[in-house]
Amino acid sequence: MRTGLSVLGLCLLPGVALAQPEVPVEKWTGKTVMVIGAHADDDAMSHGTLALLQANKNQVYIVTLTTGNVGTQDPKLSRYELAEIRRQEELAALKELGIPGDHYINLGYDDGLLEFEDRKAVVGDLVRQIRKIRPDVLFAFDPGKRYQRWHKSDHRTAAYLAADAARAAMWRLLFEGHIIQEGLKEYQIPEYLLYDSAEGDINTWVDISNTVERKINAAAKYVSQWGPGWLEYKGPNLTADEEKDMKTRMRARVRLRDGKPVEGFRHYKGLPDSLGK
Repeated sequence: MRTGLSVLGLCLLPGVALAQPEVPVEKWTGKTVMVIGAHADDDAMSHGTLALLQANKNQVYIVTLTTGNVGTQDPKLSRYELAEIRRQEELAALKELGIPGDHYINLGYDDGLLEFEDRKAVVGDLVRQIRKIRPDVLFAFDPGKRYQRWHKSDHRTAAYLAADAARAAMWRLLFEGHIIQEGLKEYQIPEYLLYDSAEGDINTWVDISNTVERKINAAAKYVSQWGPGWLEYKGPNLTADEEKDMKTRMRARVRLRDGKPVEGFRHYKGLPDSLGK
């Protein structure tokens, strides 16, 4: 008799659903939301939606894989200094969104080298967080729908690590040390909102009219990742003119549909085995 996770997964696939959420995201309440990103600021792609969810009495947690300790052109900054700057910027951005600082979790891997880390160790770290937080909804980079979605290195790696961790978290015999030694329980994530999707794969648009200014204000906190600060960091604050310029640029990047500011996602509900189908 053939056994194994792949066979079991195939038996369960008929329950998969790929449509938009039955309840619009704008009306979600009482949910636990987990975001997986590679860097401090990857969650910025969803900041309007995350601010909306937090305001609607959902619990939002941000899990970042790397410390962001490499991404600068300023020769005076050390990796240690940059990692600390990026942490403080992320906490400041989340404060703008109303998300508590203790809901920010950084797993501490090196920026730019995520694909070279021990994959089992990284997946295990993510599985632990999934089993602790037990999210109703997972936000993650879209790995692609029936194809491999191209992302730059760390983002591409984060997309697949998140999918692999979601799958592993539901099996009690994978990373069983979490269960035996740490008292955690296996957990299956029921729903996903995948960001940075290909245009044709977006099936859910979230109206962020009430939180678009929070999104823009939060973006202004990433001083070390913007223009002059990327070349020569003088933060943590921008000058008045720099802040105005940055917010103008961020506002120009906000997508509009029917005249309303929106963020787009590929919504998926079902087993993680078919996340890319």
